[in-house]
Amino acid sequence: MAGSRRGGDEEACRVGLLDGHGGAKKDDWQVVAGGEESSKLGRRVLEESKKLWVIVAPAMFSRIVTFSMNVITQAFAGHLGDLELAAISIANTVVVGFSFGLMLGMASALETLCGQAFGAKKFHMMGVYMQRSWIVLLGCAVLLLPMYFFAEDVLLLTGQSPELSAMAGRVSVWFIPLHFSFALLFPLQRFLQCQMKNFVSAAASGVALCVHLLVSWLFITRFQFGLVGIALTLNFSWWATFAMLFGYVACGGCPDTWHGFSVEAFADIWEFVKLSAASGVMLCLENWYYRVLILLTGNLKDAAIAVDALSICMTINAWEMMIPLAFFAGTGVRVANELGAGNGKGARFATIVSSLTSLVIGLFFWVLIMGLHDKLALIFTSSAVVLDAVNNLAILLAFTILLNSIQPVLSGVAVGSGWQSAVAYVNIGSYYLIGVPMGVLLGWLFNLGVLESGRG
Repeated sequence: MAGSRRGGDEEACRVGLLDGHGGAKKDDWQVVAGGEESSKLGRRVLEESKKLWVIVAPAMFSRIVTFSMNVITQAFAGHLGDLELAAISIANTVVVGFSFGLMLGMASALETLCGQAFGAKKFHMMGVYMQRSWIVLLGCAVLLLPMYFFAEDVLLLTGQSPELSAMAGRVSVWFIPLHFSFALLFPLQRFLQCQMKNFVSAAASGVALCVHLLVSWLFITRFQFGLVGIALTLNFSWWATFAMLFGYVACGGCPDTWHGFSVEAFADIWEFVKLSAASGVMLCLENWYYRVLILLTGNLKDAAIAVDALSICMTINAWEMMIPLAFFAGTGVRVANELGAGNGKGARFATIVSSLTSLVIGLFFWVLIMGLHDKLALIFTSSAVVLDAVNNLAILLAFTILLNSIQPVLSGVAVGSGWQSAVAYVNIGSYYLIGVPMGVLLGWLFNLGVLESGRG
């Protein structure tokens, strides 16, 4: 009887999710929530904002802190030398970033499945879904291993200089433990996020950042391990984060949603792979776009300086991007929860509140960067040439941050609704049929360099 009940619950959770890769039907957004129409707009906004910020605030802190590890790493690399900074930028941004983007996107399938399961009160299925995601992502991580072993050859084929490719290739192999941490950590974070336990991820990230600072100083400054030490610090910090989060879950922190490892995780793997693939394509097409820019920049005149400048700007952009990405997470969970409970109108209202809030924050950072345009790169490098190059890109960076304050929120709606496939087509058109060709045209044909390559 228990097995029959679990099977029925799982089937209910999967309706409209795994079949055809579609989550919510468009008609679901027309459901009327009776009490909402009679409430005042201000009160509705306040209530929705409270629900949203319960998810967004810890997610924002966690993402900013986690990304700060990369910023710290890049700052240490910048003080080793311009070539070292370029090498760690290529390895971390392109090689590691390739697998990061794919597995981050694939893990977002849990935002659809776990989010709607939580809204439908099918709590025990959340742990099963997370284990399925682990299986799928670990398999993906194994398939991506050749990219790390042959990173130097791949970079040479893309036109990078032999010296830069050799150094980036050597350090890429040391990032393999980090690569496998993505497969376990990303699903675990989404599992906690969908049940409003983001504060656990935030606390673990804060501890990991302190550890990362200490280990970075020891490995790079004290023991002078160089680029290898930089890779080791990231490996250690990410695995420490996973250990803390899994320890919380396994030791009773999620009694309703985690009942230990289950053979149910191996059921319907292929259907889960298809949904994960759709989610992965949606997010990684956007994530890989920035990696493509770095590769293209490596073929410009004075490639090391160009890569350094664009990498610094993209690091700042990605640092701030943790805020709209937190809204991406919050919107996805809120939309999935409301749709799982059959409240389509509530899902629509959550989208509006999240979009406007993220836009206001984006405007603040636009003003901040416009005012500090000539001081942005000081924490990364002391090279006057690189500082000047970053200054030239500052205005473009400010507008990029402003526009990016909305796009992730809309992607969150797609994830919460199960519409990942449709967004994937939009990303292909906007990034690869328009953005990359325009960058190549302006950067090379018109000899406008890194400024216009980034603008594309």
